[in-house]
Amino acid sequence: MPGIRKVLVIAAVIVMVAAAAILLVDVGAAIRGEHRLSVALAESPRVPSDPEVTLAGFPFLTQARTGDYPGVTIAARGVELPGCEPVRGVCRGELGAVLGRFRGPERGDFSASDVLHTDSISAYTRLDAVTLARYLRITDLTVSTPGPDGKAGSGGPQDGVVSRSEGVVFTGTVALPPDDGRDADDPPSASAYTGPKVRVSVAVDLSVTNGALQIRATDFYTGPERHVDADVGEDMRAAVLDRFSMVLPRLPMAWGLVAQRAESFGGDVQLVSESGVTDVRPDRF
Repeated sequence: MPGIRKVLVIAAVIVMVAAAAILLVDVGAAIRGEHRLSVALAESPRVPSDPEVTLAGFPFLTQARTGDYPGVTIAARGVELPGCEPVRGVCRGELGAVLGRFRGPERGDFSASDVLHTDSISAYTRLDAVTLARYLRITDLTVSTPGPDGKAGSGGPQDGVVSRSEGVVFTGTVALPPDDGRDADDPPSASAYTGPKVRVSVAVDLSVTNGALQIRATDFYTGPERHVDADVGEDMRAAVLDRFSMVLPRLPMAWGLVAQRAESFGGDVQLVSESGVTDVRPDRF
């Protein structure tokens, strides 16, 4: 009996070692495939560096053998966006996409000119508060997304990522009376501005007009989420709200998709578009 137990133990160890080796080989192949696709995507003229790529599905080698992949998630950060005044700084955003099941080269040997046949694309262009501040010319702008009714939080880890298109809270400082923020004497720091000013929180609605992001402030925000209470005279209320309203230039999206809707994403704002069956090339991301 002791001899049999020893054989069984040795056999179990061999099986575990073999399984671990197979797993490591599979993970290594997946990492290699993700790297190759990332490098291929970076051939796109507007992608400044290798984007983050995560291939779906396990085991990777099984799908790579036939070139039939369950999906992939792509995030390209630092993409330059149009329409920012140089004095305010360069506007940059994150372009992302999730491909559904797609067909591509076998063994994960992706290259820039490959044609990927995908069942679906869900794409986004995401702007953080710094970029939105440069477009709106409100230097200390912050963005928050009120949590669901009856639940505290504004998109933090305790709530998960909260997203909505109406009632997003923008907070920032504007001059009184409000101007367009283009005055050369208006310093780049709201804290350094010595003229009359007010810091307010407003509720904004996000929408898409002809593929462009439209931001429309609807009222001053006084709800339960973190905000700034400020007295603004009736004669200036409409003008202050107008400072938080704007239609941005039409922004790029992955593979030339056109924005279909706009929404907040925690403390960011993003354009979203979805497409069905289509063919794409990495170097045209």
